[in-house]
Amino acid sequence: MTDPARAPHSVPRYREFTDRREGMIHAMDGGLWLHRHVWKGRPMAHLVSTDRELLLAYGRAVGIAAERLQFKPLKDPRTGVRRDAWHWDLVGPFLPPRPAIAAR
Repeated sequence: MTDPARAPHSVPRYREFTDRREGMIHAMDGGLWLHRHVWKGRPMAHLVSTDRELLLAYGRAVGIAAERLQFKPLKDPRTGVRRDAWHWDLVGPFLPPRPAIAAR
């Protein structure tokens, strides 16, 4: 599987953030936020956005069935208002590798 963060333009690009609030704001603004975590001892990530069509385009590009897209309203950290949002659960072959850390 191609690393979507470095893939050609046919795969929508996501961003990762060290600060969760910044990632949530990016997702609230319609960007793709990749949020890594561990679930039951397994590495996984959520790919989150308020832009459902952008998430579906990502899913098509990497082979995720549209039925797996999950709807979950999320609170915008800037306003406290819940907004419609969606996410993919990325595990196994769909979990992008961590970005390489540049040597100094």
